[in-house]
Amino acid sequence: MTTTTAIPRAQTRNLVIATLGFAISFWAWNMIAPLGVRYAADLGLSASQKSILVAVPILVGSLGRIVAGVLTPRFGGRVMFPALLLLTAPFVVLVAVAGRLESYPMLLVIGFFLGIGGTTFAVGIPFLNDWYEPSRRGFATGVFGAGMGGTALSAFFTPRFVTWFGYTAAHIVIAVALVVMAAVCWFGLRDAPSFVPNTEPPLPKLIDALKLPITWQMSFLYAAAFGGFVAFSTYLPTYLNDVYDIHDLASAGARTAAFAVAAVIARPVGGALSDRFGARLITAISCGGAAVLAVWMITKPSLDSGLAAVDFILMAIMMGLGSGAVFTWVAKEAPPTRVGAVTGIVGAAGGLGGFFPPLVMGATYNATTHSYTIGLALLVAFASAACLFTVFGISSSTDRTEEQ
Repeated sequence: MTTTTAIPRAQTRNLVIATLGFAISFWAWNMIAPLGVRYAADLGLSASQKSILVAVPILVGSLGRIVAGVLTPRFGGRVMFPALLLLTAPFVVLVAVAGRLESYPMLLVIGFFLGIGGTTFAVGIPFLNDWYEPSRRGFATGVFGAGMGGTALSAFFTPRFVTWFGYTAAHIVIAVALVVMAAVCWFGLRDAPSFVPNTEPPLPKLIDALKLPITWQMSFLYAAAFGGFVAFSTYLPTYLNDVYDIHDLASAGARTAAFAVAAVIARPVGGALSDRFGARLITAISCGGAAVLAVWMITKPSLDSGLAAVDFILMAIMMGLGSGAVFTWVAKEAPPTRVGAVTGIVGAAGGLGGFFPPLVMGATYNATTHSYTIGLALLVAFASAACLFTVFGISSSTDRTEEQ
């Protein structure tokens, strides 16, 4: 096999396996949210308690990305992917134990460590950056980012697995899937030929990354785009229950899955469009569109007429486009030796962007009117600010994609 043939095949193989590993880890990361209504009923949780339970895994999945992003340039994706998948598996089973014991404190503690599954994102970006040339990194990171569709798999299948197999068995199935995927990653992934372990101390790398303007700029934008996706994909079953009186977990899960799938499809599109038209334009469209759609959401469009579904799907598309665009920006503009650290920080910001909205939504829910007006108004303000910052707050020298 010639080198010309071998490299594209290796790129494709590693991209596919990494994306699958990302997807299954995100499924595990999102194991609690699709069953949030069940936990609220079984444990007698308030709206705030339920939102905290749903949001806790996001915290570790966010902050842990900083650690994963720093360690990946040292150990490589072939080691990091299997390690994180194996570390996540036992906590999936322990979630079932806590649920059986009906222990809210235990669910919170285990949910905290379940967040390990959300850190794989920070492994994939530097791993694939080594494999792909700059002109195709938007495509590669966009396709890899579609692995966030694991939240769609979780939303759709987790309630059904509980119905088909039983509550405990459903969690065991996912834990086994994590172990199997870890083996696939170990035997199937290979670090790029250009990969050289970076043995520099991690703290200076983080400090250097924090000194880069692009780190802070992209962190803010990713908190708006991906953070919005995480918040909606984890809190949507609760939202549908509170606003539209949908109590059936499978029905709410199917709608949440549709939201996540729309975002998943839009993410690689956002990366590809950014390769062609520049990440600034696509990010601005994403944030501006999300602000407009949140205004529409405040009016509580009818579910029966399908208008609510249109609103949610368009919102998912905007957030997917934005997520793909922001990481195209990161992949092309971050210094090659600092991509892992920048990815970890920006990824953490995106996750944290999804951590706080469920807490705000739970705290501002109006039980009398069955509405989240205040929380959605804050989303309008945040998305509008992100749009304006994209257009006016980042110098053209930072976005070199528009000059190429």
